[in-house]
Amino acid sequence: MTQAPLQVVAVAARDLSRAKEFARKHDIPKAYGSYEELAKDPNVEVACIGTQHPQHKAAVLLCLAAGKAVPCEKPVGVNAAEVHEMVPEARSRGLIPYGEALRSVLAQGTLGDLRVVRAEFGKNLTHVHQAIDWAQAGGGLLDIGIYCLQFIIMVFGVDDTVTVLLQYPGGVYGSFTCSITAQLSSMVSVSGTKGMAQILDPCWCPAELVVKGERMEFPLPPAPGKEFNFTNGMGMSYEAKHVQECLQKGLKESLVIPLAESELLADMLEEVRKATGITFPQDKH
Repeated sequence: MTQAPLQVVAVAARDLSRAKEFARKHDIPKAYGSYEELAKDPNVEVACIGTQHPQHKAAVLLCLAAGKAVPCEKPVGVNAAEVHEMVPEARSRGLIPYGEALRSVLAQGTLGDLRVVRAEFGKNLTHVHQAIDWAQAGGGLLDIGIYCLQFIIMVFGVDDTVTVLLQYPGGVYGSFTCSITAQLSSMVSVSGTKGMAQILDPCWCPAELVVKGERMEFPLPPAPGKEFNFTNGMGMSYEAKHVQECLQKGLKESLVIPLAESELLADMLEEVRKATGITFPQDKH
């Protein structure tokens, strides 16, 4: 099936002037000063939620109630309770290429019996206010640690006992380091009895995968004249295309990252927060 071109038809912010400025900069036809207005727009089929962390839940539930398909930026919720509230609502409402390549490598047994996954992701984000704002659930764990945990779940699945080091049945381990104050390697390695696969920097949107020394390249879509806040930002277009594919197939949720995996991530992040004493204003006591 030929995919129709994706179109950004509207943008919303709590400050209408900021929404208009963003719309002008990116040639978006409509700008709204509230999320409610965008949710009522019949021309909006997919509402991508990219608000600050504490506003995710309200925006997601609003757009789901309006009948929109809703991909949400990480973290889906500040805590597990928020995610567990959103997922049933999403279900009731009836990918990036390197990821598919790595899944294929794992499924074919190229690396043998898997033993260890190590993920490291660190960038100096101290200049980004929301990344360091406790009231906005900022900090390394939810901002970028979630990427590391996602990689480990992709490899080992859901059977886990969570501490700071993840230990799975059968003597296999996953570990990660994340930082918003230090530059780290931002790479992921998956090691098995027959070899190792490496997702190279930048691991959040890589263009290279190395399997047992063999380099595989995944050129990013062209974006001439566009500026992005983070390296390889044009790779987000793969996420948009995946949403489109899901809708064309009549799927209610992604088979690549299903809602159950979002819930698992939230539960695991909460366990890590408990172990390290990290709390946010949104947590219920």
